[in-house]
Amino acid sequence: MATMHVTVWDETGGEGTPVVFAHSIFTWGSDAAYGFAAQRPLADDYRLLLADRRGYGASPDTDRSDFDTDADDLVELLARQDTGAHVVGHGNGGLAAMLAAGRRPDLVRSLTLIQPSAFSAAAGHPVVEAMLERVRDSAGVPDSVTPEQYLRASTEGMGMPMPDPTPQRLRAVATSMRERPVWEATVPLKPLQTAPWPTLVICGTWEDAPETYRRYAGEPLIACAESVAEALDARLLRVPGYYPHTQQPTAVNAALRDLWGDCR
Repeated sequence: MATMHVTVWDETGGEGTPVVFAHSIFTWGSDAAYGFAAQRPLADDYRLLLADRRGYGASPDTDRSDFDTDADDLVELLARQDTGAHVVGHGNGGLAAMLAAGRRPDLVRSLTLIQPSAFSAAAGHPVVEAMLERVRDSAGVPDSVTPEQYLRASTEGMGMPMPDPTPQRLRAVATSMRERPVWEATVPLKPLQTAPWPTLVICGTWEDAPETYRRYAGEPLIACAESVAEALDARLLRVPGYYPHTQQPTAVNAALRDLWGDCR
């Protein structure tokens, strides 16, 4: 049985360079709310492969989503591309993308990380350490909490609109509720530092985000993005908002085209 469903958007007749996308929590590859639907225009020149991590979208269920397993699945997908692929990862998908690229840099043409949850790269940063202390001291999600309640608390509870609690959305939330904590991951920076391909890190500015969301999520993610960009000597692109690829698709898509065009 397939371990990962992949949505393919391709207007090149199969001739375009492949691009593998890895999504974050509460979502799936082609989702308009948090996924990569706004990147579909890039299919005019590239073959877009939007992976649904296990337990998300149209991929099979999993007892527990795990970044190491996601990385293995991404490597498998990359290995099926004859000429390698560009890789784009957001949030927890960005962490999986870094792990996959570190394991098989020979399969990667470029790496784009949108607010990656690679907190080991920012170890010691006061904001990140405060976040880690807060989550480690928490009791976790009680079994009595439903996916819809969790989605509401994670959106409306942070001052943001809640997306429609469709069955597909609630399945994604249920998977997110039992993901292996990303702070358990140690990203191997050395193979990414020595890789021959370029890396782009994209981060929101977060100034217009609800205060609670900015404090608890935004500040650690900004610190992480800055630390990853510095460690990898990567370009750091800052755009307004807090979901760069959905809120600022014009700027993000233009940056992706520039990056990929330079790799030809």
